[in-house]
Amino acid sequence: MKMKIVPSSGNVFRDLGFSPEEAEHLRVRSILMLHVQEIVRGRRLRQAQAAKILGVTQPRVSDLLRGRIDLFSTDTLIDMLTRLGGQVKLVVKKPRKKLKVA
Repeated sequence: MKMKIVPSSGNVFRDLGFSPEEAEHLRVRSILMLHVQEIVRGRRLRQAQAAKILGVTQPRVSDLLRGRIDLFSTDTLIDMLTRLGGQVKLVVKKPRKKLKVA
């Protein structure tokens, strides 16, 4: 059986069939979530310790560490990063081509 390889669009969520807008939201949230997870694990915080720092419950930290992206908004993840001492910078790129107006 020959396997068909399809090149990535650069956004796994888009490749999975999400709309361009939703795929971008998921991409941003996944990046933020990975950074929160990295800080919590890098500091070797127990879930109860992380919960106290983040101002959430331990089950909420468990959801975070298990990657339950559907349960966390961009705002919540940014708040968590700042509570952990992180800083978030936003970079917006202009579109490569002009949009056509109908």
